[in-house]
Amino acid sequence: MGGARDVGWVAAGLVLGVGACYYIYRLTRGQRRGAPRGPRLRPSPSIEDLTDCSCDDVLNAEQLKKLLYLLESTEDPGILEGALVTLGNSAAFSTNQAIIRELGGIPIVGSMITSANDSIKEKALNALNNLSVNVENQEIIKVYIDQVCEDVFSGPLNSAVQMAGLRLLTNMTVTNDHQHMFKSYITDIFHVLLAGNGITKVQVLKLLLNLSENPAMAEALFGAQVDASFLALYDSHVAKEILLRMLTLFQNLNNCVKMDGSLVLRSTFMFHKGSLFFLLYGQECAQKMKALVNHPDVDVKEKVLIIT
Repeated sequence: MGGARDVGWVAAGLVLGVGACYYIYRLTRGQRRGAPRGPRLRPSPSIEDLTDCSCDDVLNAEQLKKLLYLLESTEDPGILEGALVTLGNSAAFSTNQAIIRELGGIPIVGSMITSANDSIKEKALNALNNLSVNVENQEIIKVYIDQVCEDVFSGPLNSAVQMAGLRLLTNMTVTNDHQHMFKSYITDIFHVLLAGNGITKVQVLKLLLNLSENPAMAEALFGAQVDASFLALYDSHVAKEILLRMLTLFQNLNNCVKMDGSLVLRSTFMFHKGSLFFLLYGQECAQKMKALVNHPDVDVKEKVLIIT
């Protein structure tokens, strides 16, 4: 599924304030002179190495605990951003995903997504995104789905916060476990698909593809009221990365119809005019599929032939 390939997030190119770097550095490294030497899992990387993505080391539990304490104990935006970036980078490692959960770190990071500071909110969402790769972590992160959906679908279009939220929602729909929580947001998802730029469209389609692979979500998807401009995304001039995902969306939903033939019989009283079902199985869409059979790209042709 599309969402599973996007889980590796790094904060490349981020420049932290010197004071914030030093503060976090001291917390994660500890006093090196005059302090008793207890057992250590491995040498600590510097904060500079972590934030410039040159470090492939893994923080230990004590260092992660200090980062989480820092998130709870300061209101300085620069320090909070730096700590979230470091924690988010460390959460790219499966070992740390479990440690952060066991330290009670997910609610600490989750509390940051309501920040009035968009940069802090974005970095908290990025950290949750990496943490959400772990299935056990998803059981905790699911409590934030409604909040993230509200921010994603009502916030500034094509913003960094919206993209970070979309990546998290995509990860949370990689399995079917929490997809039912998205049913009330389906129409909003399609709205962002149509209104967003190319990058946003691709990310929204990854989310929709995850949902469309679950037959239990077919009725909610088919019943969504979608503007007729949706069909313009099946035009031959649409970028390949978008067009192929649009065709895969149709293919997945078509498979659901084949699995549940009664969907067609029930469609006359289940789905209203203007619903996704009537758009996909209407005359205009059929004409577009017919035209795409002659598309110059082989992958597009193959997808259309599978659908038709």
